[in-house]
Amino acid sequence: MLSLTPLTLLRASSHVNSLRVPLFAGVMAALLAACTSPVPRTENEWRPSPNFDSRRPNLVVIHHTTDETAEEALQTLTSPERKVSAHYLVGRDGQIFQLVDESNRAWHAGQSWWNGQSDVNSASIGIELDNTGLEPFPDVQIDALLTLLGQIKERNNIPTANFVGHADVAPGRKVDPSVHFPWARLAEHGFGLWCARPYPLAPAGFDKVLALAALGYDPGMPEASEQAFKLHFMHDSGSGSSSGVVSDDPASAIEDLLFCLLQQKTNRGSD
Repeated sequence: MLSLTPLTLLRASSHVNSLRVPLFAGVMAALLAACTSPVPRTENEWRPSPNFDSRRPNLVVIHHTTDETAEEALQTLTSPERKVSAHYLVGRDGQIFQLVDESNRAWHAGQSWWNGQSDVNSASIGIELDNTGLEPFPDVQIDALLTLLGQIKERNNIPTANFVGHADVAPGRKVDPSVHFPWARLAEHGFGLWCARPYPLAPAGFDKVLALAALGYDPGMPEASEQAFKLHFMHDSGSGSSSGVVSDDPASAIEDLLFCLLQQKTNRGSD
């Protein structure tokens, strides 16, 4: 690169005639302008790299539709105006509809939080179950769901602990998939955590709020998170209740159950 010091320019100017001085000055001005004000690029240059893979979800969120039929739910989940969707819908008869590719972001969780993730849609697969929220889930529907979950888990290597409900990620705002949902049956097949009574005793000084957060619940909503926790882990699926007030157990039992679940998450949450 040419080095133009003030002394060099002075010596050069003594050898040019008066007709060439304006031309020289114009060239220098252009050079200086080019150095200080580069021409902006208006287009990106595409240089594809082979060093990437598909974005994989790490969480499954289960919902119920609240609709009377699967067709009603499909109309909602595919409506451009409603702007809601899910990756799958499982009908009461066990038929499975896929609505969004697993590698894409569906709009199912809304305002939500789980395990430090405030954009649950970007990290999850959403599954809607054809159910009003006031009725039991038919065995044929749960059988189809179990098969689907097995395929999803294998494809995406989703940890055992990361199968949750809409109420878990949106406490205080959602209650699906309702108290009728058989979480214990899913856990038997490796989809989610579950502890049966009697629970191991939590150690002295055990902090319930911190434990809920460690399990994945929103630490900014401790009361709503506790209710969502009870809905998932402490309800009686045969009670017929859908209010979300699901347990009369003492606080110590909640702490014992939380302690048990955290032990499970530590031991097998990455399965």
